Amino acid sequence: MADAPERPRSRSSSHVTLDDVARVSGVSPITVSRALRGARNVSPDLQARVQAAVDQLGYVPNVAARALASARSSHVAVLIPSLTNQLFVELLEAVQDALAPHGFQSLIGVTHYDPAQEEALLRSYLSQRPAGVLLTGFDRSAAALRMLERSDAPCVYLMETSTAPGIHSVGFSQQDAGRAIVQHLLQRGRRRIAYAAGQLDPRVMLRLEGYREALRAAGCHDPALELLVPGPTSIALGGRQFEDLLARHPDVDAIFYCNDDLAQGALLAALRGGVPVPERVAIAGFNDLGGSDQMLPPLTTVRTPRQAIGERAATMLLALMRAEAVAERTVDLGFELMVRQSS
Repeated sequence: MADAPERPRSRSSSHVTLDDVARVSGVSPITVSRALRGARNVSPDLQARVQAAVDQLGYVPNVAARALASARSSHVAVLIPSLTNQLFVELLEAVQDALAPHGFQSLIGVTHYDPAQEEALLRSYLSQRPAGVLLTGFDRSAAALRMLERSDAPCVYLMETSTAPGIHSVGFSQQDAGRAIVQHLLQRGRRRIAYAAGQLDPRVMLRLEGYREALRAAGCHDPALELLVPGPTSIALGGRQFEDLLARHPDVDAIFYCNDDLAQGALLAALRGGVPVPERVAIAGFNDLGGSDQMLPPLTTVRTPRQAIGERAATMLLALMRAEAVAERTVDLGFELMVRQSS
């Protein structure tokens, strides 16, 4: 009689547990748990022993079980408007770099600048009991605000700042930055300064307010020089806006673009059309995206601290998730005017 084939081990019998990791590393299960969470009271030596056991056994933590036991997951919900904008990609990388060593992973949601999409994402992510939440800006639906108020997950806001009670935020003044770039153009003798924008999210509109303030103070604001397009920004759109502005307003002597991709498109359109920059028209952008310093001529712009914002916000959130005191609820990291040859 042929031998019966060996029965495969059941999934449960071959599953590596936290107790197995504790046995191999020679520490208690609670120490293993603390080490995997990145707790500060676990020494580097114990961290290394636990990690070696994890690697040896191929242990994968049961996140669902941990969330049920603690009423919290090891995920942080991070909601951003776009993944096509280099700015938010850099911010996300900084957030993840700050969270990962402490055992947290980012649960990324892309809102596409749509409050309804953000509301749906928040409802889904908050139902998963995230350890914390990172949100971009302060513009959201009433329903989203109610969900955040009722959730006990700590929240930090990115890219803008607020001094409102109970709000934790890391960013800079978009309005001040818009004012600063226009003041630079005014100091260069420009008076017919246009504002060309796309997307028209709240931060773009705050830059517009800064633009208006600077020009009104100088006595040369003209609403006709505001070219606002609700669609996404792009190099192609920037080129079209440049050609449109010069055709309709031949006396324009400077253009402030709300984002660098638009300004890069304008520089390319000027090069194609033989329009000298900055002699005929000065061009300035915003965010100092990759390639702006390599344009012909190199682009004057505002450098925004998105990596520092991501890192600082994640660090603040880590403290809040540990119920630690936060010295500063509002952190303004400022901005830097990058004056180059386009202005």
